[in-house]
This record gives sequence, C-alpha cells and structure tokens, in this order.
Amino acid sequence: MKTKPQILYIHGGSTFSNRADYLRFLKNRPVSSGERIRWNEAYLDRSLGAKCEIIRPKMPCPERAAYADWKVHLERHIPLLRDNVILAGTSLGGIFLARYLAENRFPKKILSAYLICPPFDNTLPTEEICCGFRLPRSLELLEKNCDRLTLCFSSDDTTVPASHAKKYARRLKKARILVYDNKNGHFKVPEFPELVRMIKSDLKDI
Repeated sequence: MKTKPQILYIHGGSTFSNRADYLRFLKNRPVSSGERIRWNEAYLDRSLGAKCEIIRPKMPCPERAAYADWKVHLERHIPLLRDNVILAGTSLGGIFLARYLAENRFPKKILSAYLICPPFDNTLPTEEICCGFRLPRSLELLEKNCDRLTLCFSSDDTTVPASHAKKYARRLKKARILVYDNKNGHFKVPEFPELVRMIKSDLKDI
C-alpha cells in the first residue's frame, strides 16, 4: 500500500518576556463559548486529508512559548516523517520553522515549506517576539533546506503587518513571497484555497 505524503503543521502561539505581561494577556484576551473555525483544522482535512497524512504536533505551552521547548518537541516528531514532507507554520509557528531550518540541516527531504504570516522581528504592534524565537543573522540554510519556500502575508493583518514581507524579501533570494489583499487580518479565515492549490501542485511532482 502506497504511503500518503505528509504535511507537518506547526500552529501559532505567544511569547512574553515577563510574567506580568503574560497575566495581563490572560485577563484581557477575548473569550467565547462558540466554536472556533480556522482554515488549518477541518477545512485542511476536507481538502487534503484524503491525499495526505496531516500531522499537527501540540507544541508546549503555546500561550507562553519558548523556542527551546518547541525545538525539543519538533525533533521528537522528525523520526515519524518521511522524505518529501511538506512543512507549514502559522504566525509564531512560521518564525519557529524559519529559525529551526536556518540553523539545522533537516534530515528528511522537504518537498515544500509554507510560512504563513510569520513575524520577522520584534516590531509587532500588539505582540512580543522573544524567548528564543528571533531569527539568526543568516537565512541561507533555510533556503538550502527548502527548494520551494513560500511565505504568505495579508495587507489587512494588524498582528504581523505586511511590512514584514519586505523584510524577509531582503534576506531571502529564492523564496516566493505572497501578499494577499484580505485574509481577515491574521489569516483568521475558514478556508485557504490558495494554499490548498499550491500544495496540490507540489504533490504532482512525487
């Protein structure tokens, strides 16, 4: 029986340099009893689940994340991966993959990688990038690990402004960088058909 191609998806999170800011975040963040609908959940399963095995590690303490902890958890999953894996990460998950792949030679062949609204640095209007998630000076190994590297941003994103796309563009030579007009801010959309089409195109080559 032929094995399915794999998609490893890394979700987002938050970082805080001090406990007071973290507690303030917990006290003031919106809460709801309604169902949260995101493109990276049921929609991704419906669109690609028949063709792909979708792996979603639950990264440690996402509401007060630390890069070192996430690195350990990712590396626990690498033995489960096969060649031609597709990597995807959203927001903090995107900059996490960017740093990891810029500092470590990935032991499996990566078919493609998608970084969706990844921060570039600690210049966000409402969030803080700290606790080890900042990028190294060189991103050369990131592009060597990923022959097909795509970064996606949205012009109406107030969490990770589209200006971060230009910062990545100055540091990356081969990556495809896409800026959409409207993805409901920080890609809080129920569907992401553009990503699905790109992944289906990637799958034609294996």
